[in-house]
Amino acid sequence: MANLKTSYMGITLKNPVIVGACNLVTDINNLKKMEEAGAAAIIYKSLFEEQIQLEDIEMHEQLSEYTDRHAEMATLFPNIKHAGPTEYLMNLEKAKKSVSIPLIASLNAIYKDTWVEYAKKIQDIGVDGIELNFYNVPADPDVSGASIEDQQIDILKSVKKELKIPVSVKLSPFYSNTLNLIARMDKAGAGAFVLFNHLFQPDIDLNSLEHHFQFSLSSRDENKLALRYAGLLYNNIKASIIANSGIYTGSDVAKMIIAGANGVQVVSTLYKNDIDVISTILVDLEYWMDSKGFKTIEELRGLQSREKTKDQFAYRRGQYIDILMRSDDIFKYNTLP
Repeated sequence: MANLKTSYMGITLKNPVIVGACNLVTDINNLKKMEEAGAAAIIYKSLFEEQIQLEDIEMHEQLSEYTDRHAEMATLFPNIKHAGPTEYLMNLEKAKKSVSIPLIASLNAIYKDTWVEYAKKIQDIGVDGIELNFYNVPADPDVSGASIEDQQIDILKSVKKELKIPVSVKLSPFYSNTLNLIARMDKAGAGAFVLFNHLFQPDIDLNSLEHHFQFSLSSRDENKLALRYAGLLYNNIKASIIANSGIYTGSDVAKMIIAGANGVQVVSTLYKNDIDVISTILVDLEYWMDSKGFKTIEELRGLQSREKTKDQFAYRRGQYIDILMRSDDIFKYNTLP
C-alpha cells in the first residue's frame, strides 16, 4: 500500500490533498467532513482588507444618513465602530479548534502595514501557517510591472520578519516572467507557492446592460498551467510547490506530482461533487500508485519535470505547430465516443 505522506513548507502532511480557501470552510460541520474524508490540511477563507474597508464605509454611511436632517440626531450612534478583522479572527479560532489537521489562514491586505498587522493577529490565533494571497489587477498604465513585483516581495519580507509560522504565497500567472518572481520570492523566504489564483472575471448582462460577476468554478483544462510551472520549478526552488485550479481526480493529483508538485489544493470539485470526493481522490491515487509500483510520493515526484523528462522542450512549447504537424496523433487521442 502506497504511503501518501508529503511535505508542505516544512509541515508533514498525511497526503497531498489540501482543501483550498473557499466559503465551504466557514462552516464547522464542513471542516469536520473534510477531515473525515481525508483532507491533509485546510486553508481557511481569506481575510480581505478591501472587504473590511468597504463594510466600514457602508456602516459609516448608514449611521450618518440622517445626521444633517435633525440636530438632535447628530450623535445618535456616537461610539459605534466597525469591528474590523475581529469577527474573522473569532471564526478562524473556532475553525482551528474544530479540526486536528493543519489549518492555514489566508490573507489579502492592501497596505504593507496592514499586511503585517493582520498577519500577526492571525498568528496569535495559533494557526499552522499563513498564505499570502498576492495578485494585482492592472488599473494604472503608469505603474510598471517591476514596481508591483518589488512591492509584493517587500510585503513578503516584512511579514516573514514578524512571524514565526511558515508563510506561503498564492500567485496569479499574470507576470511578465513568473519564474523570475517566484525565484526572488523563494530567496525572500516563501515556504511554498500555490499555483495559481483563480480570479473572478467581469461579465456583462445583455438584458440589464450592467456588469455582473458570476461564481465561476475551474475546469480540469485549467490545471495544465499549474502542471507546466510545477515541471519548470521542480528542484529549482527551496519552497514547496502546490498546484491549484482544475484538480478534480486522483489522476489530476498524480500528474501534478509527476510534474514536480508536493501537493494540490482542491475547491471546485468539492462544490461539484461534494466534500466526500476527497476520499475518492485519495483512493484512486493510492490505487494507481500501487498498480505502478510506487511506494511513496517522493518516489513519484518530479519524474516528468523539466529536469528529468526526455523531452527537453515539453515545458517550453507555447505554440501548436509541432503538434499540428502530427495530425494522426490528434485524431488518435481525440476520437469521439
